[in-house]
Amino acid sequence: MVSPSIASATDRARITWRSVFRLALMVLTLLFLIVPHLFYRAIGRPSPMVMAFLNAVGWIAGLRVTTTGTRLRRDVLFVSNHVSWLDILALGGAARSAFVSKAEVGTTPLVGWLADQNHTIYVQREAKREIHNQTNDLRNALARGRPVTLFPEGTTGPGDGLLPFRPSLLQAVIPTPPTLQVQPVFLDYGVEAPDIAWLDPESGLDNFKRLLARKRPITLTIHYLDPLPNDAEADRKLLAEAARAAIAGAMAQTPNPSAISRHRL
Repeated sequence: MVSPSIASATDRARITWRSVFRLALMVLTLLFLIVPHLFYRAIGRPSPMVMAFLNAVGWIAGLRVTTTGTRLRRDVLFVSNHVSWLDILALGGAARSAFVSKAEVGTTPLVGWLADQNHTIYVQREAKREIHNQTNDLRNALARGRPVTLFPEGTTGPGDGLLPFRPSLLQAVIPTPPTLQVQPVFLDYGVEAPDIAWLDPESGLDNFKRLLARKRPITLTIHYLDPLPNDAEADRKLLAEAARAAIAGAMAQTPNPSAISRHRL
């Protein structure tokens, strides 16, 4: 069976009154919050407007978030599956997390500026010469104590299965600092995950328009799983395998029948 997100990609997503209305609300939210945000930046204080913006835009897009488990609040690297651009709104708003993202995001008009406001760490996955500098950037960000989220699949997946985890950036936490913990996170969109997922050949813009045009809300459960034990943090490959196994185990325990039958180890 073809994923709805893939099937719909053959036709360009239509602009509807609902998507226009939601986009207008997002722009108004940005305009309303940008002045106090810039004020916080000018006086050198962390801006709560970033979290407020992410939460508000997620709600406008139809995202309805619940959580399970205990979320670590500081000195934590979240390692999560990746399904949609909605993941950024959810974890950035609920967990106040910064993100590791591909370098192209930083050069995208407006999107790049918004990502900068959340202290996004950019990586060039194919540039082996830059790995050392990128590792240091991530290590320095974690040293400041703020949560950071890494999507080790390297791209968005189907939501009811896991792609291979890329361990290279996990080198930034090897050896793991004494105060840092690695916490796996399972983003669960339930039975509608294949429809929410952003997969090739659908463009990012078409996925954005398609999700904004949805009539039904988008339910997401963020499962904060147990932090990984110290013995899993001795090697980046072991760390990637342990995180993937934890998320796959949580995925297999969800009530979504397709997730149980299709998750891949």
